[in-house]
Amino acid sequence: MPTPPPTGPLVTRGTIAAGLRELGVRTGDTLLAHTSLSSLGWVCGGPVAVVQGLLDALGPVGTLVVPTQTGDLSDPALWTSPPVPEEWWDTVRRATPAYDPLITPSRGVGVIPETVRTWPGALRSAHPQTSFAALGARAAEVVEGHATDCRLGERSPLATLERLGARVLLLGAGYEACTAVHLAEYRIPSPTVEVGRPGPVGWERVTEVSITSDRFDELGHDFERDRPVTRATVGAAPARLFPLPDAVAYAERWLPVHRPRD
Repeated sequence: MPTPPPTGPLVTRGTIAAGLRELGVRTGDTLLAHTSLSSLGWVCGGPVAVVQGLLDALGPVGTLVVPTQTGDLSDPALWTSPPVPEEWWDTVRRATPAYDPLITPSRGVGVIPETVRTWPGALRSAHPQTSFAALGARAAEVVEGHATDCRLGERSPLATLERLGARVLLLGAGYEACTAVHLAEYRIPSPTVEVGRPGPVGWERVTEVSITSDRFDELGHDFERDRPVTRATVGAAPARLFPLPDAVAYAERWLPVHRPRD
């Protein structure tokens, strides 16, 4: 059978930039973007066109930030998608290459963040599991100082983005993908967990705050009810834009009431 033609809408670099401007993205913004390429429609140029459209909307003095997480640099005993046989675990722990911000690919965050990671001039933070990549005027400021024992807390790019008054763009992504909310988990009573990962001198373990996106969709629903969130459609994708500091402050109040973990 012949392959059916794409159903559209037809999306281009120009329509993405125009849609983002209509949503409220401004020249010079610092933007933490969570994206879904498949939600946009038929994108002429694929992820490259999306990144170009984002950069066009931000202008030469803006900054684009994306999560470039590497969840596969973790303990194979915890893997579920797919699991690996227990007899492999020790070998996997010994043989997995340590994180290198220049060459370690992102995993589980989509093709657009991976495109940003490999973009000329992109900078990437140092945490071996929850790094961020950034392009633009404030890229170095955003990614520097990401402590290797602080996934998404006060010594991560999220705290810097909060201080800079960054905004969050959810482009075809839901609140369950909103990494900014994890910063609140470091400021409220939260359990800790021992995290295993490959390190530069072999397998290592660090104690971290336990983070989870459980019920973030409910948090987002209430946040939109109570706080200003700009909504529009870019291509076929639902898009949301809101201040990162507002989301973090709201989560600090919401999580202890609706999802206590102490």
